[in-house]
Amino acid sequence: MIESMQLIMDDTKLKTIEQVRLFLQGSQDLEFKSIHKEEKYHWVESVLKRFGYHRLSRKDKGTIRNYLIEVTGYSRAQVCRLIGEYREKGTIQARSYRRNRFPARYTREDIALLARTDEWHGWLSGPATKRILEREWQIYGHAEYWNISGISVAHLYNLRRAHRYRELTRRYTKTRPAASKIGERAKPEPNGKPGHIRVDTVHQGDLNGKKGVYHINAVDEVTQWEIVVSVEGISEAYLVPALESLLNQFPFPILGFHSDNGSEFINHNVVGLLNKLLIRLTKSRPRHSNDNALVESKNGSVIRKQLGYAHIPQQCADLLNRYHQGFLNPYINFHRPCFFPVSVIDSKGRIRKRYPCQEVKTPYEKLKSLSLVESPLRKGILFEMLDTIAYAMSDNQFAERMVKARFDLFERIDKFAHRVD
Repeated sequence: MIESMQLIMDDTKLKTIEQVRLFLQGSQDLEFKSIHKEEKYHWVESVLKRFGYHRLSRKDKGTIRNYLIEVTGYSRAQVCRLIGEYREKGTIQARSYRRNRFPARYTREDIALLARTDEWHGWLSGPATKRILEREWQIYGHAEYWNISGISVAHLYNLRRAHRYRELTRRYTKTRPAASKIGERAKPEPNGKPGHIRVDTVHQGDLNGKKGVYHINAVDEVTQWEIVVSVEGISEAYLVPALESLLNQFPFPILGFHSDNGSEFINHNVVGLLNKLLIRLTKSRPRHSNDNALVESKNGSVIRKQLGYAHIPQQCADLLNRYHQGFLNPYINFHRPCFFPVSVIDSKGRIRKRYPCQEVKTPYEKLKSLSLVESPLRKGILFEMLDTIAYAMSDNQFAERMVKARFDLFERIDKFAHRVD
């Protein structure tokens, strides 16, 4: 008789209890229309008012109750509940459903702090980002990071997928693999002592047959202390002075110099410079692709992330070097956490490397944590001097300052490129 529970009839012609009884016996033709829950409750209330339910006899009340059950499709208990609410309050209100939810631990402001931190640091890994958030609160005392600093690495990735996070930041990048040509020589053995660097070059692209600037990237194997310099070309006139400047920027003496088999480093001029400084030169071995993997990974995660892939004219090398010395190199070494491996022996006796979250540190933190008999620093350099640089600004403050400087740098490069064209 009734098509569904979402349909209700037009019963304005039913005005007496006798007509209701006839309806229940199925002798009336009724008109139905679609309604919502609120309208159905309103109809029940109108029926109770129309027939003056509270003044009816026991028998007539039963008739009206059966009528409501028949038309609404509700159970007897539900109809009795609605009648009880009408008798108590004089009206029937539909109650909106409210799902029970756990209170959100991290607020919109916390998510905004995470989004800004990721933008300033270039979307580091979860453990590295967590370490920065902890340092903002624990070391630099920024109170707004108190709550978000306690986040777990797993939940940090959850927040990066949150709608609020995606509103604040948009990122469309693809991982670009870097091919490495590896020659033959020997693997350096630093034995836990800083000063053995891995070196590689990164080319900033060609444009209309014109070569772009070259970056020389050097990373210490033990502390991951990294220095970047830029040169107009990789000929002797540019490369040797750039290498001298690069080596002098490390706070500890350089003992080993390791590169792939590229001719820019494996030549008599570079060998003469390294021999004069008593630095041992090694190069990668064949069929050992991990020999220079540390600096190769830094090429992508640091240089490409900071400077991109677009062509930069060779004449802008001096501009880039001022940016490197003032912003990029201090940021990498004092404010950007890195993973440091821990060697463990598995059940088969093989040595495996693990990267626990507890070992996520900045290169400067790693340098200070080394337990060496003698100071690893060069003469004239003290940890107090480096502390002044490390703690003058927080990680986020320095990253924000660096992002602004990088924006200004590329504006100047763009103006120079248009002027040359």
